[in-house]
Amino acid sequence: MPFAQTGNIQTYYEVNGQGPPLVFIHGAGASHDMWSPQVDYFSDRFTVITYDIRGHQQTEGSDEKYTCELYADDLYALIQQLETPNPVLCGLSLGGMIAQEYAIKYPEQLRGLILADTAVSSALTLSDKITKALYPARLVKWTVNRMSKERYAEWSFKFYEMNEEVREYLIQQQLLIEKEELVKLIDAIYSFTLLPLETIEVPTLILLGENEKKAVFTHAERMLELLPYARKVVIPDAGHVSNLENVEFFNREVEQFLQVHDFASTEGL
Repeated sequence: MPFAQTGNIQTYYEVNGQGPPLVFIHGAGASHDMWSPQVDYFSDRFTVITYDIRGHQQTEGSDEKYTCELYADDLYALIQQLETPNPVLCGLSLGGMIAQEYAIKYPEQLRGLILADTAVSSALTLSDKITKALYPARLVKWTVNRMSKERYAEWSFKFYEMNEEVREYLIQQQLLIEKEELVKLIDAIYSFTLLPLETIEVPTLILLGENEKKAVFTHAERMLELLPYARKVVIPDAGHVSNLENVEFFNREVEQFLQVHDFASTEGL
């Protein structure tokens, strides 16, 4: 199995195809497997890299406090190990938060950015701030630690709008991860704050399902305001996991973005 040393852990990854690098970053509780439809579609023109983020499935966890910056550092180390400079990054949900951290910290190692069904901060909207005030991280972790693994998996995806088949898939994916690793995600998500997105100079595609929560649309609009080279597309018949709920539309929009900006070319690598 392919593993790379990224900081103090071993990260599991898969590489498919040949061409300019295209990296997909999965969401909380999922794994590299959630990108299978995109791997199949894009690996004839790109070197498609998928991986399990820290503490997920085949990638090791660690004892320190998890942050999106730490996940971004892991990703940078992986890209360096694989000698695939200047990738296009595509992250969904937590993966999109990691992609934003990467874009800010490693701008010289980025060609393009795709942010799907994600957020710019854990406290952007009024509802975000009320939720954090009523349910601080320590209380959420205390509660989760008293749940069974099965109950926590169901609760994790209960409040997201998504296709029921996709919801069940994600529940089964999360059951493959140790609960103590998943609890560490709470710190990473709660500590995520608005970054200086206006400094990101690469073309950016913002994607979100039409059935997403209203708050996610607010986050998408904030991205659109701040990112200087961004375009937003709403994906029909999809909720929070748009790459799996409407595969054809998602792939087509990503493909158009890659074509418009000539990302299939090796120039600039």
